Amino acid sequence: MSDKNLILDLSSKYKSLKSEIAKVIIGHDEVVNHICISILSRGHSLLVGVPGLAKTLLVKTISQALDLSFNRIQFTPDLMPSDITGTEILEQNLNTGEKVFRFIKGPVFANVLLADEINRTPPKTQAALLEAMQENKVTTGGVTHSLPDPFFVLATQNPIEQEGTYPLPEAQLDRFMFMLWLNYPTHKQEVEIVKSTTTDYLPKVEIVMNAKDIQGFQSLIRRVPVADALIEYVANLVGATRPKSVNSPDYINKWISYGAGPRASQFIILGAKAFALLNGKATPDISDIHTVIPSVLRHRLILNFTAEAEGISTMNIIESLLKTFPK
Repeated sequence: MSDKNLILDLSSKYKSLKSEIAKVIIGHDEVVNHICISILSRGHSLLVGVPGLAKTLLVKTISQALDLSFNRIQFTPDLMPSDITGTEILEQNLNTGEKVFRFIKGPVFANVLLADEINRTPPKTQAALLEAMQENKVTTGGVTHSLPDPFFVLATQNPIEQEGTYPLPEAQLDRFMFMLWLNYPTHKQEVEIVKSTTTDYLPKVEIVMNAKDIQGFQSLIRRVPVADALIEYVANLVGATRPKSVNSPDYINKWISYGAGPRASQFIILGAKAFALLNGKATPDISDIHTVIPSVLRHRLILNFTAEAEGISTMNIIESLLKTFPK
């Protein structure tokens, strides 16, 4: 199939995917869009929202519609790295009597991994996900085990409760392509949610794509051309988030301790490519770039004390950046 036909196929299947998800999930359209972009870009997403906003149900529904294996890990303070990656056990060969180690795979061996309340576990255990997220493999006992392809981590955080939590280090935050905020439903949406979830009706989610389809679309996105002017624009905007850089505005120097690195530029371009293809376009334009910028930069801008004292948020700074670097 030609790339042109693949784009049409992806756009059509994406519309069907959203219809299947809408059978179960009411609202969260932008979050659904960004999760799909992240999967197609071979990225991972961090979901931030108060309890009860259907984060787990959303991820499970997407995995069902994509015919992908799904595992959920509830992160707790006593969770160990081996509880995520797996462990080796010593067992006896019944034929030879010889004792050998056998690797028992952990829940990370799935296409879609939901890391629920990832900030509730210590850094040592959080770090167990780093190799998996970056290299799509797990090393234990000196042996490397490949993870299923595609592999996607979606982690959740509760933004309210901070007691007994361990903030994610910047190195791990940077591994997430997007940070996505889930808002409360509107009144109309909440009425629909209550109506649909307080009966015995269980909607059936049909399969729209499978792992092979997703792998093909992931390769397609890498082949999408992007104008040099757009790449220059993204590099300039991301570079401007770094204090004391050549083109950083005064408000960046005043409110930011550390800006975004090159991975942000890569994710913006990949995300724009995926968003363009999902909407049937052969190449991204500046509006596609602007669509993904907030979710890519939100967790990569480290505010200083002055910003916190003045009540400035990362979103305030991103909005100012988009005005400084207009479409």
